Amino acid sequence: MDFAFTPEQERIREAIAKLCARFGDDYWLERDREGAFPHDFHQACARDGWLGIAMPEAYGGSGLGITEAAVMMQAIAESGAGFSGASAVHMNIFGLNPVVVFGTAEQKERMLPPLIQGKHRACFAVTEPNAGLNTRKIAVKAEKRGDKYIVSGQKVWISTAQVAEKVLLLARAGAGLTLFYTDFDRRHIEVREIDKMGRSAVDSNQVFFDGLPVPQADRIGEEGKGFECILHGMNPERILIAAELVGLGRCAVSRAAAYAKERIVFDRPIGKNQAIQHPLAANWMALAAAGLMTFKAAWLYDSGKPCGAEANSAKYLAGEACFDACQQAVMTHGGYGYAKDYHVERYLREALVGRIAPVTPQLILCYIAERVLGLPKSY
Repeated sequence: MDFAFTPEQERIREAIAKLCARFGDDYWLERDREGAFPHDFHQACARDGWLGIAMPEAYGGSGLGITEAAVMMQAIAESGAGFSGASAVHMNIFGLNPVVVFGTAEQKERMLPPLIQGKHRACFAVTEPNAGLNTRKIAVKAEKRGDKYIVSGQKVWISTAQVAEKVLLLARAGAGLTLFYTDFDRRHIEVREIDKMGRSAVDSNQVFFDGLPVPQADRIGEEGKGFECILHGMNPERILIAAELVGLGRCAVSRAAAYAKERIVFDRPIGKNQAIQHPLAANWMALAAAGLMTFKAAWLYDSGKPCGAEANSAKYLAGEACFDACQQAVMTHGGYGYAKDYHVERYLREALVGRIAPVTPQLILCYIAERVLGLPKSY
């Protein structure tokens, strides 16, 4: 049993930290204020080859595992980029895993290299207003006409749809839920941005498909097998979200501890007070525990072992630990914690993204109760 990162994993962490150092606090504060996508950060990751970290080497990727990807995503969030930075590249890391697993050789050759090279950005269109997490109830239709499908309907909470060139789309075809990876053709797609609480740098949207033509060649796997296809991306996504949450939480604790050492009130640093020390110490421990579960889940996934319970648990534990840490960072700063120039208020707003999505903490508790403890289904 070895809990240490390998030398290669340490090099990944160091290289990502060095890249992120070029995009400091002021950069992310400006992206947050303007609601502007961090194009230059995305392209810097692409130029250095990071977008394909977990993609096959045959298509330009690095062929590494979800463990290495988790190291990368944690380092991005921990740099202060938070979910503004992590979400800018998140989809590239895990999103096209269904293409890797179920795509034909022609599809992999056509679809993977442009994403790895940063030429294409993709959005993931699954969630719908009237279905939520009940994915089997989605209603967007893909009607087969000759050698193409015509897609119509609405999706919601679709990240990066403002800037995407491609879409991984789950729709209801004749045989059932079917997965496509196709052009985000704005002649047939309307995108309405959702004005939201946090992570303003990466857009979230309502997306309306109006007769979008999708070639049959862009269908991933068999018709009616789309839900099974996306399942192959769910555990990696939970693991990466957990890593990002741990990174953001660690950033918040570090920022709060540094402030507590410097802030003088009643002629002494506030960090000398146990009321400041103890909550931050508890935050550090909770994040450390969540990190261990995250990398256990990543190891299980990369080893080809079942990891559903661990991946979901990691996401739950990291979500709660990150939120608590970011809230405590604001409280440690006192009134200054409410000021944007101190950054911790952004961390708190962004912590909620990973706590809610892609699956709520309540549904994770249901999953563990049913699948691990053998209790009856409650919904």
